[in-house]
Amino acid sequence: MLKNFTDLQERVKSIEPRTVSVAVAQDEAVMSAVRDAAKIGFIKPVLVGDGTKIREIGDKIGFTDYELVDCPDEAEAMKTAVELVRNKKADVLMKGIVNTAVYMRGVLNKEYGLRTGNLLSLLAVYELPQYHKLIYCSDSGINVAPDLEQKKVIMRSALNAMKNLGFENPNVAILTANEMVDPKVISTVDAAALVEMVKKGELPPCTAEGPIAFDVAFDKHAAEHKGIDSKIAGEVDLLIFPNIEAGNIMGKSWLQFNGAKWAGIVLGAAAPVILGSRSDTPEIKINSIALACLAAAK
Repeated sequence: MLKNFTDLQERVKSIEPRTVSVAVAQDEAVMSAVRDAAKIGFIKPVLVGDGTKIREIGDKIGFTDYELVDCPDEAEAMKTAVELVRNKKADVLMKGIVNTAVYMRGVLNKEYGLRTGNLLSLLAVYELPQYHKLIYCSDSGINVAPDLEQKKVIMRSALNAMKNLGFENPNVAILTANEMVDPKVISTVDAAALVEMVKKGELPPCTAEGPIAFDVAFDKHAAEHKGIDSKIAGEVDLLIFPNIEAGNIMGKSWLQFNGAKWAGIVLGAAAPVILGSRSDTPEIKINSIALACLAAAK
């Protein structure tokens, strides 16, 4: 069980370093995080972008232990960084100082991208002071209102990634507003259907419950009070959200009011993809790199 991001980093240090291809890498914040991850020992960085600017930043921050692919043109740098992953010369793709839309178009490019035919989804991981282990969540950043089939793919992607993180039978809460299946509330119908898919072996092994409300998922006493015999109450590993609003609001409330730490990667491509934001702290970047390296474990 990974209790926190320190545990996650220790786990990733126990495997062979992964090669991370950084697209349009000439950004001090990104390069600082990559430098620190390389110093910790869990990545081999390949920096793709403007060689002159990358060297200048590297000299400024004391970072020289990297492979450089000099591509001053942004479009060419994006293409080259993606192709390194596509051609198995790198294990993880990371966003540098490139527009998010341009970055995702590169990931999904039909000619050189990382398409697999699967739906892309965000796996977010949170460390909360009030909870005894890391909480994995999907999808709170890409799919706005997934239907049942899309939720199935989102859940499968998350479970497959978690297997590489050491989970054999994670506890999954498929969140809704209550525990009753109501045809008028599609999320409850979908939740019950996903649980049936697990029982039929259509999804990776896990202990899944749904529809289930947040209080029941995290509080045994709430489950008992409602007369619910839950095997996962208080021991949830993975949350599956009904829509992007639920996941986004919950995640941001944890960050704002609970002092949470977090990391996130995009699943569904041929390799883990680190999306990131200019506003992400170095800690978030390093945690996301560590998460992606474990998810990419062979």
